[in-house]
Amino acid sequence: MVILLDHPDIPFPSVEEANEDGLLAVGGDLSVKRLVEAYSKGIFPWFTNDEYILWWSLPERMVLFLDDFKVSKSLRLLIKKNIFKVTFNKAFQQVIFNCANVKRKHESGTWITPKLQEAYVNLHEKGYAHSVEVWYNDELVGGLYGVVVGKAFCGESMFHTMSNTSKIALYYLIELLKEKQFHFIDAQTYTDHLASLGAKMITRKNYIYLLEKAVAADQ
Repeated sequence: MVILLDHPDIPFPSVEEANEDGLLAVGGDLSVKRLVEAYSKGIFPWFTNDEYILWWSLPERMVLFLDDFKVSKSLRLLIKKNIFKVTFNKAFQQVIFNCANVKRKHESGTWITPKLQEAYVNLHEKGYAHSVEVWYNDELVGGLYGVVVGKAFCGESMFHTMSNTSKIALYYLIELLKEKQFHFIDAQTYTDHLASLGAKMITRKNYIYLLEKAVAADQ
């Protein structure tokens, strides 16, 4: 049963109440409080300009365990060339803007609406959302952003304007997450690209179990 969040005090229902596609709730707002509550419970917003805010908890979840990340020989060679500069949280707004606007093959439009961009910038300013930037000659050419809950990194989107620079961003993110003893990266939905990098599908039940452990590990 899909719940209508027509008042700020209405909490999210149990994720088990999501419909067969994973839709759990409709409405509400994109406040920092609501978004942190959502991610901490394995829920994320996903909608377009013409819809209410839609909240999802998918029956299966794409997860990348840090030790499973597959680094190709060509990517290692590219990183060793040291021709790119990598930074963290230096250009969050530029990263999310590019994630929304850089064209991708087989995709038209974006789900990262201006409303969502503003919401994640607010999350970033409060210390919950983070970005990785890849620069070439002082030009931003790749990056990614996501939300941290406990010891889990909930990846939202990535972009590149030069080949493999989003993979470079992911490589350096994983190195940092390993140092900080994070448990996994939540990649939400299946793509062939993510699978080629080592991500795998797990059940919602398993994901919530792992998420609860990751949240508890930071308390």
